[in-house]
Amino acid sequence: MTIETANGGGGDGGDDAAPLLSPKVVVISKEDERQEETKRRRLSEVPISEVLKAKHNYRWVDPVIMQHQTVRQAIVAAVEGGLSGMMVLEPVHKRVVGLVTTRDLLRIMSAGLKENEPAEAVMNRVIGDYMTHISQVIYGRPEETIGVARTLMAKLRIKCLPILSKDWKVEGLLTARDMSDYGLSAQELGGKRAYLKDVSERVGLSSDTSMAEPPTYLKAHLALEQNPLFVNVGTAALPHPYKTPDSYTVSGRDRQLLEPTTDLSLSDDSYFVTSVTLPDAEDKNLRKFTYVGVADGVGSWREYGVDPRQFSHRLMEECQNILYEASRNGQEEGDKFRQVISPAQIMGQAYERVKAHNVIGSTTCLIGLLDGLRHQLHFSNLGDCGLIVLRHIDSDVAGSLKRERRIPRTDRKSDMQVAFVSQQQLYSFNHPYQLGWTGDPVSYKESKSFKLPRESCTSSVHVRRGDIILMATDGLFDNVELDDITALALEWEQQHGFVRAGDVSQRERRWAMGNSLSLQSQEHIADLCHALADRARENSMNPQLDSPFAILAKENDVMWSGGMPDDVTVVGLHVVGRDAEDWMAGTHM
Repeated sequence: MTIETANGGGGDGGDDAAPLLSPKVVVISKEDERQEETKRRRLSEVPISEVLKAKHNYRWVDPVIMQHQTVRQAIVAAVEGGLSGMMVLEPVHKRVVGLVTTRDLLRIMSAGLKENEPAEAVMNRVIGDYMTHISQVIYGRPEETIGVARTLMAKLRIKCLPILSKDWKVEGLLTARDMSDYGLSAQELGGKRAYLKDVSERVGLSSDTSMAEPPTYLKAHLALEQNPLFVNVGTAALPHPYKTPDSYTVSGRDRQLLEPTTDLSLSDDSYFVTSVTLPDAEDKNLRKFTYVGVADGVGSWREYGVDPRQFSHRLMEECQNILYEASRNGQEEGDKFRQVISPAQIMGQAYERVKAHNVIGSTTCLIGLLDGLRHQLHFSNLGDCGLIVLRHIDSDVAGSLKRERRIPRTDRKSDMQVAFVSQQQLYSFNHPYQLGWTGDPVSYKESKSFKLPRESCTSSVHVRRGDIILMATDGLFDNVELDDITALALEWEQQHGFVRAGDVSQRERRWAMGNSLSLQSQEHIADLCHALADRARENSMNPQLDSPFAILAKENDVMWSGGMPDDVTVVGLHVVGRDAEDWMAGTHM
């Protein structure tokens, strides 16, 4: 590979710049490229402890801040110490209680500005109120390698990784900069040769510099970004196939003698779908927001004489109550109301209400909020319910790692892929995080199975017109592979004319002409949910199938074959460009 550069520099070794001569060619040989690749691979095998030693030998900065200190103090400490994050300590015993990063500080300030809070008040917010709680902090070990750390940080999208010794002491914070610095010597970072080789030809932008036009394949989507999105929602639910009113499950010997259960009242799952009108966070105008929740009650409570349906059902019911109350308050009080409620806030408030009513039990929980104006899906997930987003991603333009490699391009009928999968939280195999209540505050605090809503995985994902969003309990994902879910979704799209013969460009031309097929989507989205629930049940009763649950069980030294019989609940959201209700009323958007 060759790079053309301008020649320069004093011929006598002086500091005065010589006149520019004709461009010279810097040749990067195959051997140089091979050495760089070898160096990169070797770096991935270096223990984290070695990187921390090098970092601390160069400069020691204690990456800590007290939980009672303010955002202002945290910013000063981060800038002066060159820190990307800090461990948060309680002031008496100096024990770690959480983690705060520079990204967190930006989010705190952004939230304060959106709420029109005075700048001084935002800067005086207390770190302990906004930190990542210690129970949610992801950590690494000193003996693990840089390769492991990079993979973990990339998967979880985190920029700081606390490194804990075996006696639970934080030995330091590992950052992406630490890893890159370790791979370079002082000579490679400074001096004339390093500057001329790596920097000199990259300094400064021309006065004619401008932003490039978006890629052609994105222009159609970007044109649609100016318009709000809407969703049509469908649901499907099935109980555990072998559950009866008198028994949690029938024995294996009797299963073949009975028809699978269809009585949905026996399901420990629950869900809600609610569209409410709330004041927008920015313009204070009342707008419609769609909230969805699914919960999977923990069936083992039956062993203690507790009906596991009560907790999950009551939690979803309280979520709806909170939203209805917020909608009424929003309409009555306008901008005096606190605006849109986040999924984490709803989960927390509903959980407190369930405990206040002394409902005993536990459940996993997933709550989502679609903001159609900003094309954002916000969600909070605690446990092993799941959320996936399916999208057509043209492999001709997608990055090489995103391309479908198993089927040749000429043989593929579509480029629908899984664009997003939510993180699930488990203590160990088949032991998910749970919201729960024992009825006894003492035993509740001692329970290692229960988590708080603030410990849920909370995030956001950008959605596009045409996306299919699926929120479901583990009864779906334990029994149906993601590839099979994608295939069923594509079959549903083609059956109802949303995509014909895999031609996504034809769909975009239809959108451009104003034909959204919103009514068709509203009428048939439930069909997709039922197809997925039926497939999950069919697979769960197949003793020969190597289900996702069985594969994961074997990876964790648990012998299991076949599917995993369970309750299953699926909520599907089809993202469209027009509101089906307004379309029926004869209005055009």
